[in-house]
Amino acid sequence: MHGLVNRSIQHYVSHTYGRPVWEQITSNAGLEFSDFEGMLRYTRSYTSELLQSAEEVLGRPRGDIMEDIGAFLVCHPGFEAVRRLLRFGGVDFVDFMHSLDDLDERVRLAVSDLILPKVELQVCADGHFSLICDASVQGYGHVMMGVLRAMADDYGALALLEHAKGPAAGTEMVSITLVENDFAEGRAFSLAAGAP
Repeated sequence: MHGLVNRSIQHYVSHTYGRPVWEQITSNAGLEFSDFEGMLRYTRSYTSELLQSAEEVLGRPRGDIMEDIGAFLVCHPGFEAVRRLLRFGGVDFVDFMHSLDDLDERVRLAVSDLILPKVELQVCADGHFSLICDASVQGYGHVMMGVLRAMADDYGALALLEHAKGPAAGTEMVSITLVENDFAEGRAFSLAAGAP
């Protein structure tokens, strides 16, 4: 598994719950180290072991933890590059959702060896969408739900989100009901690097 994945989990837990909690999670997961390097590759099982341990230590369901990680990647100042990459998807939340089909390709432009599971947006009816997520990484739909929640806030949209089992084996689905695309003022964003 790419180190950026495990490092994201590390940053989320450390910033939200503190370094001692993170060290307890890595210890309970049977790891002899507690820091992940973003550009290294690690045994794939580490990720599921970390999430299982986090579930036990934090006393929270894995889906909730993964959703919070998705939101953290968008909202935390230390991950501004992720937010910028996502904001290049469009001028409003609807544009952004339509850009998700090529998210994995955009990510590979930034980090060539980071392969994200595929997602596909389906327009169901006026204001209703389904995001079908490849669940080769179990719980990826929850991560995308957190990303969508944070990006709706970022754009100033009001959207209702619900996670469900996908229409086919090995998929997860996020049901999106867009109540209002321009509900509130979104966060400032500029294409210029270093701007908000």
